[in-house]
Amino acid sequence: MTKQSFLQGTLILIIAGMITRFLGFINRMVLARFMGEEGVGLYMMALPTLFLVMTLTQLGLPVAISKRVAEAEARNDRVKVKKILTVSLIVTAISSVIFTTAMIISAPFISSLTDKRTLYPLLAISPIIPITAISAVLKGYFQGKQNMKPQSFTLVIEQVVRITSVAFFVKLLLPYGIEYAAAGAMFSVILGEFISLLVLIQIFKRKKTVKIRYRFFKYLKASKDTLKELFSIALPSTGSRLIGSFSNFLEPILVAQSLAIAGISSNLATKQYGELTGFALPLLFLPTFITNSLSIALVPSISEAEANKHNRLIHYRIHQSIRISFASGALATIVLTLFSVPILTYMYGTGNASKFLVLMAPFYLLLYIQAPLQAALQALDLARPAMWNSLIGAICKFTVLILLASNPNFGIMGVALAMVVSVVLVTLLHLASLRKAIRFTIPLKDLVKMILLLVITWVIGDFFKNIYGLMESNIFGLLSIFIILTCIYIVLLFVLRFITKEELKQIPFLQKWV
Repeated sequence: MTKQSFLQGTLILIIAGMITRFLGFINRMVLARFMGEEGVGLYMMALPTLFLVMTLTQLGLPVAISKRVAEAEARNDRVKVKKILTVSLIVTAISSVIFTTAMIISAPFISSLTDKRTLYPLLAISPIIPITAISAVLKGYFQGKQNMKPQSFTLVIEQVVRITSVAFFVKLLLPYGIEYAAAGAMFSVILGEFISLLVLIQIFKRKKTVKIRYRFFKYLKASKDTLKELFSIALPSTGSRLIGSFSNFLEPILVAQSLAIAGISSNLATKQYGELTGFALPLLFLPTFITNSLSIALVPSISEAEANKHNRLIHYRIHQSIRISFASGALATIVLTLFSVPILTYMYGTGNASKFLVLMAPFYLLLYIQAPLQAALQALDLARPAMWNSLIGAICKFTVLILLASNPNFGIMGVALAMVVSVVLVTLLHLASLRKAIRFTIPLKDLVKMILLLVITWVIGDFFKNIYGLMESNIFGLLSIFIILTCIYIVLLFVLRFITKEELKQIPFLQKWV
């Protein structure tokens, strides 16, 4: 099976993430055009419940599988790899049945807490749970093997299927009501996941180095220690994800109730929440396909380094991930802050969400380094501190949300501020945990370079914004400015050594160019 280096694997995931993120934006644009803010609001209110149930079903196993398989690979222990797969498949199969049933039964009650029209999207999405559970196990296996191609390939397939089917199902069901259209959008998600799982299974059959069905139950009986090893990482990782998913699950409920206290009607609250979570947040999360790619590749890389006692390599990998994550997010932060109105207008036909972008984008720079920090903690068997950090952030988020969103002077902006508080706090706590555990710090030199990159790019971006203001507004002029600004930014990354020639030489097809 093909194994990639850390940067090779990251680059493969980044390319796939870039394609899927682009397709995902097209998908959201289709939803926005067909269903409007209210329809997107219904869609977004149903998703947190799905993410919560998926987190419960997977039990944090993908990260645990990735780490333990990487360690077993470092020791060339194929028996251990088979035990890991055997235990993981049984656990996810059982949890899938339990939580799919629970979601279907509880859907009426959950929908009554936010908007009763979310019932149909919740019911429509429930079959996806066992599909994503099996898929997560296989992806964790390939990640542990440090082979990122199967996951990248299936991610693209999933989005292609989703985007080619969403318009059909939404248009088909829209005449029956906006809630049915939202359910149709959910069904396109299921179809994309199902097709990508079939492809992933075929890749696994071709690439596997162990036979799963051969003496399956014998390996299962002999895997008690493996189960303990997996759960030592999986349970705290589940805790972190569960806190995030439960936070997202409670969020629309608390938003609806808090805004009601502030005197905002249910329909208007749904519309405003749709603007924040359906229009602004996807743009703010745009750079995370890079940071998530780094995080996925970071877990097996650090796990292998830890198994081989390479402590300096562990520090280097974390530094490298933070540097690249910050570089990927800084440009997005400045562009979204300076050009929020035209970006939103061209994408969604309305610039109403610009106030959220201007407020949140500068603080979300810390979000972009948060994922690699959490991945590093999990790879170092420090998933428990990561979980507590997430819990503290969630408690503070809800406290601020209730206090501000229920105040008519803040309203929906109070929700945005609560999200900002959570992002900043959790990132700083993750940094503190790494400092305590392995004495990791971000060098002052790197902090100075980060500030310089932001200031220089802001000045150049503001100059182009003034030029755009004098031009006749059109999408081609805006795209031209973005291309020029991006080219200048890439030059700055090399000048300030956010990306080095030595790193580029690790990527095969770039070796002859550097």
